[in-house]
Amino acid sequence: MATAMSTPSSGGPAFAPQAETRVIPRPAPVVATTGWRAGLPLLGGAQVTLRELCLSDAASLCAMLTTAEVTRFISPPPTSVEGFERFIAWTIYEREAGKAMCFGIVPHGHTDAVGIIQVRYLDAGETAEWGFAIGSPFWGTGMFAEGAREVLGFLFEHTGLMRLEARAAVVNGRGNGALRKLGSVAEGILRHGLRRGEEVLDQVMWSMLREDWEGRAQPVPTVVH
Repeated sequence: MATAMSTPSSGGPAFAPQAETRVIPRPAPVVATTGWRAGLPLLGGAQVTLRELCLSDAASLCAMLTTAEVTRFISPPPTSVEGFERFIAWTIYEREAGKAMCFGIVPHGHTDAVGIIQVRYLDAGETAEWGFAIGSPFWGTGMFAEGAREVLGFLFEHTGLMRLEARAAVVNGRGNGALRKLGSVAEGILRHGLRRGEEVLDQVMWSMLREDWEGRAQPVPTVVH
């Protein structure tokens, strides 16, 4: 399951690191939810934990997010463990700059992330877009939906976010279905919104407002300090 986050060049989660220098990051410390620029909190669910990515996730993410079924509707991810290491370092740079956050999805009983939920801010903090991808062995388990609700609760309850956007290829049934079930509203079609090599796909633009989330009476996420 995957859905797109727009980037300057194409759709999909923003995998391409912007820094040329390879940096091996240490896991960020767990901090209060109001200080996410200093480090993402742990979000706990019944089946999964959401946390900051760390170097040890690179091999697992490379195995899970480079398969044909996962990459079908997103921009190409890194093709090597080293590429995912650079991506992980980049996500930490982006978080420290207050531009984006990227949670790793870690099923209970696992130590490494098997998917990501990525959020990128579009303005001073009230509007953002998100993209996500999770390994196909975990499709249909409810793990993604649980993790997504935890992230949504964190965003709308603790960060001042007012509007969250998402893009999914029209033919991406799983991605569109997941966004609909989470309470997002389809606003329209972005014609030729995603280009993958010679292939051009239309996308659905989805949005969720803070009042949409609050109206669903979702529980506040469990933050593990």
